[in-house]
Amino acid sequence: MTPKVTWIFLLFGYFLLGQETKKVVDKNLPKANKSYQQKKYAEAEKNYRISSHVDVNGAIPEYNMGNAIYRQKYPAESLQNFTKSLQKAKTKEEKHQIYHNMGNAMMQIKDYQNAVEAFKNALRNNPNDEETRYNYALAKLFLKNNPPPPQDNQNQDQQNEQNQQNQQNKDNKSDQNKEQDKQDKGDNDQNKNDSPNPKQDQQKQQLENLLEAVNNEEKKTQEKVNAKKAQGRVIKQEKEW
Repeated sequence: MTPKVTWIFLLFGYFLLGQETKKVVDKNLPKANKSYQQKKYAEAEKNYRISSHVDVNGAIPEYNMGNAIYRQKYPAESLQNFTKSLQKAKTKEEKHQIYHNMGNAMMQIKDYQNAVEAFKNALRNNPNDEETRYNYALAKLFLKNNPPPPQDNQNQDQQNEQNQQNQQNKDNKSDQNKEQDKQDKGDNDQNKNDSPNPKQDQQKQQLENLLEAVNNEEKKTQEKVNAKKAQGRVIKQEKEW
């Protein structure tokens, strides 16, 4: 039987960490927290988003908005908000909880390697949190059972893909060149047929001269024959009276 695996998800409470240092009056944040506690996560997200525009420098609205988005089963999207809140975090406790929930989101999308790093950073900011320590151990176990592919294999796959693409481009270019050569040859043949050929013209002229000479010779022969016939013919005398 496969044991059920769970991990802890922490909620960054506004009144817990931010009330003492909060200077901006933000009515939307309490509304968002209330909606979150009632599991109305879409409504909570809306109010957290408004709150993030009111308190642009605070880490809490962005963080809690990430929590609300995570609860709507969008862990990858929630990481964007956690990253923004981490850039604004000022205390170790804020950073601890942000890193903790970043690790949870990474576990959901099966990014175990980065999840391990996130929980490790959470423990650096609060080494005494047992829930984070549990999640850290769990993430390492998942990473051990699901190691990422070796970097060499990834590079080899990318290189093979690039080689295939290069070969395809080379084949396409070769086909284009062959087609162009074929077209150029056809054009050259057409030009040869259309262009005057001096050798052919010379042969034609020689043939015409030969035919003319033969005709002249036949004409002379015919004239001689006619002359002989005229000489052998009896001349009729004039009538006698």
